[in-house]
Amino acid sequence: MNPLFGSVFWLLVTLGVLVTFHEFGHYWVARKCGVKVLRFSVGFGKAIWKRIGKDGTEYQVAMIPLGGYVKMLDAREGEVDPALADQEFTSKPVWQRIAIVAAGPGFNLIFTVVAFWLMFLIGKPDVAPVVAATPHSMAAEAGIRTGDRVLSVNGHAVATWSDSMDAVANALLGRDPLPLAVRGTDGAERTVTLPLNQLPAGEDIGQYLDKLGLKLAPVPAVAATVLAGEAAATAGMQGGDRILSVNGKPVDSYEQFQHLVPEEAAKSPTLSMAIQRGEQTLTIPVTARWESLQGQPTNWVIGVSPLAREPAVLRYGPLKAMGASLQTTWESAASTFNMIGKMLTGQASTKNLSGVIGIAQVANASASMGAGWFLSFLAMVSLSLAILNLMPIPVLDGGWLLYYLIELVKGSPVSERTMMAGQYVGLVLLFTLMGLAFYNDIHRFLPS
Repeated sequence: MNPLFGSVFWLLVTLGVLVTFHEFGHYWVARKCGVKVLRFSVGFGKAIWKRIGKDGTEYQVAMIPLGGYVKMLDAREGEVDPALADQEFTSKPVWQRIAIVAAGPGFNLIFTVVAFWLMFLIGKPDVAPVVAATPHSMAAEAGIRTGDRVLSVNGHAVATWSDSMDAVANALLGRDPLPLAVRGTDGAERTVTLPLNQLPAGEDIGQYLDKLGLKLAPVPAVAATVLAGEAAATAGMQGGDRILSVNGKPVDSYEQFQHLVPEEAAKSPTLSMAIQRGEQTLTIPVTARWESLQGQPTNWVIGVSPLAREPAVLRYGPLKAMGASLQTTWESAASTFNMIGKMLTGQASTKNLSGVIGIAQVANASASMGAGWFLSFLAMVSLSLAILNLMPIPVLDGGWLLYYLIELVKGSPVSERTMMAGQYVGLVLLFTLMGLAFYNDIHRFLPS
């Protein structure tokens, strides 16, 4: 699927699922509290599809898919038929109004737990956290060696590459020294402390990760398989051959080999390749071919494939998966609040905020990696929506909850004038936040 089309498609799927679930929370609790729902909309603006349900509610999908709303019978928005007065929103006890407003974020939280549970049940394919360090990087200077296996990050055990990097990324927000327990290729265990406190303030996670230089260990330059009938097989290469050089240029990893083949073949298709087979070192001529192999884009290829990385799949039974889901939801929520707190206090940069463009890119990438990864992505976005909506900003659910909590304390509703002023302030804050996130998305495309 084309990356642009895929990003748009999976963004629409993400927003469609999560917005519908969020708004259904408001709708379901409102109906349970006896409030008449006039409209249930996924999206804003002009309707592209709608129908009237048996309950009299208008259900619609609108043109702008960046949210949704539930419109209830509300005396603040016009005259209410006396016959429907008992179904009007503001006439309900304050605890019912709190329940209706809180139901949207609450349903997002339920969705998060269920999505993580399904992820652990299905399994999320990953690789083992066997790492290396970019030369002269912070990780290299701290003592990370090629082939080290990360066992724990800041005392928390990790079993996969993504788990270890999630923990590292969270620690980067605070820029405190970070201990990693690792096991070297010799089997000895040791602790390596990454001096994150030496990182400059005000940069985003991507810039910090570049300076840190922690990466997956490179795949050895070994031809794990040689495709029959292709150039390498015709030249006499065999599975298990270690590639030492191409046209005299040394090869240290399979990734380096992948770059060298098209680079050298563009000069001359016939490549002089030095290989090691057992105790022998051989030099053979291999004539690369300009073709597409196994559905890949057309390029200079010789028909070999690399060794696979050590797999690490997180998969549990139903009960253990639920426990893991609840724990992951709790830890992810704590991490999100930690990031918000550090941004508010200036300890973390607002450059870490992502908008709709960033979400679209991650949606497409996670969907291409399989159901487990996409469920994990949906869970994290759903949790973020729940937390964002609970922030005490007028126009968001959290702002309305703040009004109703004040009403509980003072015994009477907040004045309409105060509400209107709050709505204007809330809109300014919300659009500022959205503008900053959009700016960050655009800035990431620009050359540094």
